[in-house]
Amino acid sequence: EGGTHYTGFKNALTKTFNDFARQMKFLKDNEANLSGEDIREGLTAIISIKLPDPQFEGQTKQKLGNSEARAAVDSVVSEQLTYFLEQNPTVAKIILEKAVLAQRARDAARKARDLTRRKTALEGMSLPGKLADCSDKDPKNCEIYIVEGDSAGGSAKTARSRATQAILPLRGKILNVEKSRLDKILVNNEIKAMITAFGTGISDDFDISKLRYHKIIIMTDADVDGAHISTLLLTFLYRFMPELIRDGYVYLAQPPLYKVEKSKQVWYAYSDEDLNNILLQIGRDQNNKIQRYKGLGEMDAEQLWETTMDPERRVLLRVKMDEENSSEIDLTFTTLMGDNVEPRREFIEANAKYVKNLDI
Repeated sequence: EGGTHYTGFKNALTKTFNDFARQMKFLKDNEANLSGEDIREGLTAIISIKLPDPQFEGQTKQKLGNSEARAAVDSVVSEQLTYFLEQNPTVAKIILEKAVLAQRARDAARKARDLTRRKTALEGMSLPGKLADCSDKDPKNCEIYIVEGDSAGGSAKTARSRATQAILPLRGKILNVEKSRLDKILVNNEIKAMITAFGTGISDDFDISKLRYHKIIIMTDADVDGAHISTLLLTFLYRFMPELIRDGYVYLAQPPLYKVEKSKQVWYAYSDEDLNNILLQIGRDQNNKIQRYKGLGEMDAEQLWETTMDPERRVLLRVKMDEENSSEIDLTFTTLMGDNVEPRREFIEANAKYVKNLDI
C-alpha cells in the first residue's frame, strides 16, 4: 500500500530501469519509456524503513505520511538498483525483456480497441479499401468471402451478387497467430482488414451483435497452399473470435477440382470420386476434355459463380466446434501451429502413413 516511501520507490524504479534500458539499447531513441506498470508487472519488492517518528495517514494506518521517507527511498533505490543492474546483467535483461513485452502487449491491446470499435459512416471511418462490400445492410442476408490473392479476388468481385456478397482478398498467407506476439498480430494489414470488416471486435471487446455478415466463407485454392491458408485463417478465428465458429458463422467454400467437357456440355467434379462418376455417366473416350483446376485464378467469373458462389449450386462446409472436446481442439492447434517443433514432428511421424495426397 505504501504511502510516500512507496511513491519514491516507484519513481526511482521506473527512472532507473528506463535509463538502463536506453543504455543497453532495449529502447530506441524514438520509442516511449516503459511505464511503471510495465516494469513492476510480476515483480515483488520489500521496503524496510526505520523512522523515529512515523506519521500514518487515515484511521487504518496503512500509509506512511512522512515526506522525508520518499526522498530517502528514491535516493537509495536509484543508486543501489543501478549498481545491481550493472553487476547482474542477466537478471537485468530478463526483467527488461519482460517489461518490453508487457509494454508491447499493452500497446497492442490499445490499438486493438481503437481498431475494432467500428464507427458508423457518420463518424467517417471507412472499411478496408480492398473490401468490396455488399449493398444489403441486414447481416442475416450478407456473406463475406475471404479470398486468396488478387487474381481470384478480381474474378470473385466480378462474379458475386453485389447485394449480398462481399469480397475481401488477402495477399499471401496471414501470420500464424499461434507463433506471433500480440503486437505483431494486430498491426498485420490482412488481420486488421478482417477485424474491421467483420465489425465484432476481438477478445474482450468481442460483440457478436455487431457482426456484419452471417456467413464468413473462406475460399482458397484446392491445393496444399490453399489448405495451409485456410488453416492459418481458422487458427486466427479460433484464437481471437471463437464465437464465430461456435455459433456456426464460418464456412469453407469447395471449389471444383475438375472441369469435364464433351460435345459442348460441361460438368464440374469436386473430387476424384465425382470425376469417376461423371466419366462413367458420359463414357470414357478421346472426346472428353478434362481440365484440372490448379487454383481459383484459372476460373473466369462465370465459372466461379456457377461452381463456388451461386447459393443455388455451390457446396459449403460449415466449420463446427465441439464444446465437449474443447481441450483436445486447443491441444491440436498448439501442437500443429505452435512454436514447439518436437510435438509437431511426432505428430507427422505418427500420421505420415495415412497421407493420401502428397505435394512434392
